[in-house]
Amino acid sequence: MTSVCFYFQVHQPFRLRRYSVFDTDPFYFDDHANRQICEKVADKCYRPATRTLLDLVRRHDGAFRVAFAVTGTALDQFQRWTPDVVELLQELMATGACEMLGETSHHALSFLFSREEFLAQVTEHEEQIRRLFGTTPRVFRNTELTYANDVAWALAGTGRYDGVLCEGVDRLLGYRSPNYVYVPPPAPETTPGALRDRIRLLLKNYRLSDDIAFRFSDRGWVEWPLTTERFAAWVNEINGDGYLCNLFMDYETLGEHQWAETGIFEFLSALPDQVLSVNPGHNDFVTPSEAIARYAPVGEYDAPDMTSWADTERDLSAWLGNAMQENAAAELYRLEKPVKTRAATGDEHILEDWRKLTTSDHLYYMCTKYWADGDVHKYFSPYDSPYDAYINFMNVLDNIRKRSEVG
Repeated sequence: MTSVCFYFQVHQPFRLRRYSVFDTDPFYFDDHANRQICEKVADKCYRPATRTLLDLVRRHDGAFRVAFAVTGTALDQFQRWTPDVVELLQELMATGACEMLGETSHHALSFLFSREEFLAQVTEHEEQIRRLFGTTPRVFRNTELTYANDVAWALAGTGRYDGVLCEGVDRLLGYRSPNYVYVPPPAPETTPGALRDRIRLLLKNYRLSDDIAFRFSDRGWVEWPLTTERFAAWVNEINGDGYLCNLFMDYETLGEHQWAETGIFEFLSALPDQVLSVNPGHNDFVTPSEAIARYAPVGEYDAPDMTSWADTERDLSAWLGNAMQENAAAELYRLEKPVKTRAATGDEHILEDWRKLTTSDHLYYMCTKYWADGDVHKYFSPYDSPYDAYINFMNVLDNIRKRSEVG
């Protein structure tokens, strides 16, 4: 049997306004641009995609199943500017065929810099999900699928999670397939409460995921145009070499990165029928929690160093690959304790402002790896160059620093 596990990441950052060294006010975020982008993506993706998923769940009497990780920064913007998107997600959750996953509230790389802040954001996100969707996440997805063994050990130590999603990195898998459930290596004895048998790992099948997320509309791709029949046949071929097809991708794939004109919504709408009928009785859809409950792990997935789902390197270089990024991150987390102290003594907004700066997108905008080639990094950046992104971010951070020193 091949069980398809569809997971979508939903995220919108709070983008900064242009903030110069001469600015002194504490209003850092470009609400006009953020609202405009949120409303645009809601029109192109969130509304039509979620309605399509609702239709699929109802058409297949719940046999089609799906999972989401929705960041707190996205939820905040939806509630302010597109509340019907939250209502659609709530409607999808009410079908019983959708699972909400946990992550950091502000889509941060905090695990790398502050375990205290990491756990605080995980808890804040859990509370948001409970409040809006009436469920408590049991499977975790770290920001940008950043993962190493100690992420699993730390989460196991909380006793709150049964599984973690991560990238199926070829150099770590070797000859093995990502289409199984794995576990991390045993936690060091010095890791309190890290119970190895509590955490399961679900690995992204990046080849099939990227066929949809990146190659679907590429007319130069040998498989273009991708049909549901062909894709379902590829899924079915997993039978005998695994039992899971983990399709992990940004939700914005549907309608924003792959425009409606490409046929992406028609592809999605027809896919479950093909998956379920290509080998009747042998393929189905599951949520991450269901996959963990159904399938036993086959071995260890050892990730001693941080991996991610970004770029060909599958590492942290998209966010921490140059001196600007490293400096910005170091200075950002150096302010954690002063900011939290100031928040407790009178500045009620400073902690939330600082946390919005921990969103990984701000570091991503400073990436220089392929800037001259105009790749995906440039597509997502609101700046003219990564150097502009760094200067603007540090100007804002300097104001946060001054606020933290007041009183």
